[in-house]
Amino acid sequence: EVQLVESGGGLVQAGGSLRLSCVASGFTFADWTIGWFRQIPGKEREGVSCIGSEDGATYYADSVKGRFTISSDNAKNTVYLQMNNLNPADTAVYYCAAAYAPAMNRGCLLATGFASWGQGAQVPVST
Repeated sequence: EVQLVESGGGLVQAGGSLRLSCVASGFTFADWTIGWFRQIPGKEREGVSCIGSEDGATYYADSVKGRFTISSDNAKNTVYLQMNNLNPADTAVYYCAAAYAPAMNRGCLLATGFASWGQGAQVPVST
């Protein structure tokens, strides 16, 4: 019943920006944590950013801190990931995920805590 759908992916040039959206259904964001993860070709899935819907606390991987911004619109059950100053190392499939855990803190950057996942959005960053 829980569904997460990513959108906004697509080809972007190095130095450019892109905003991903994750629309959730089947639950409300209250008391849930939403995370963005990415699968870089040839590498393990890694946490990018996450947000606690209840308190709005945000967390970022060091690799994206200062470049990416996560935000949420609880009325729309939507979480966004604004990605600025992209570089080819950011090329990946980006996934959003939901966890029923209101106080994960930086633990929300670990994929093991999330049970529901979207299908992913491709973000190729060209040189």
